[in-house]
Amino acid sequence: MSCPVIKQSTDRQHLVLNEAGIKDPVTFEEAGTSSRLHPLQRPKFGELLTYARPGDTVHISEMFRLVRGTQHILDVPDVLHQGRLALRIHDGAFSAMDLTARHPRTGELLSTVKFMVQTLAAAGELQRDLQRELTYDGLRAAEPLDATSAIPAQRKARREYANRINALAATTGP
Repeated sequence: MSCPVIKQSTDRQHLVLNEAGIKDPVTFEEAGTSSRLHPLQRPKFGELLTYARPGDTVHISEMFRLVRGTQHILDVPDVLHQGRLALRIHDGAFSAMDLTARHPRTGELLSTVKFMVQTLAAAGELQRDLQRELTYDGLRAAEPLDATSAIPAQRKARREYANRINALAATTGP
């Protein structure tokens, strides 16, 4: 589990695992982990790999709590597969997928799984980037640009922000 320093907690992640029936899990929580740090470089992920035994299942609430970019998402299942560990994701876009599905003769990740993982990872990366942009725009809209035009500037920034939100909502659907 990961938890950014900015007033967030792992409560939701614990809730998802509890609802999935995972009782008294052994957790590896990191506070303040950079989302740009590769998961295989995170100290707690290393501890997890050391602790886990072949046949164990690694449970995570959602994939983006562990990985961010497309390559990270492909690397983690490979490392888990090498350790003969299963991966179960309980919420989000990856929850219905077996990310460890391999070709029976070659042992390679199935091409359809790889395609779906890359597509969902790219969509997730886009979503995070848009959230970051919209957050920045929202903060900018809340601050006056200068003393003489504070009110008109705020209104304009808020309109721009609302337009971007509406455009995003129109492209993603209900």
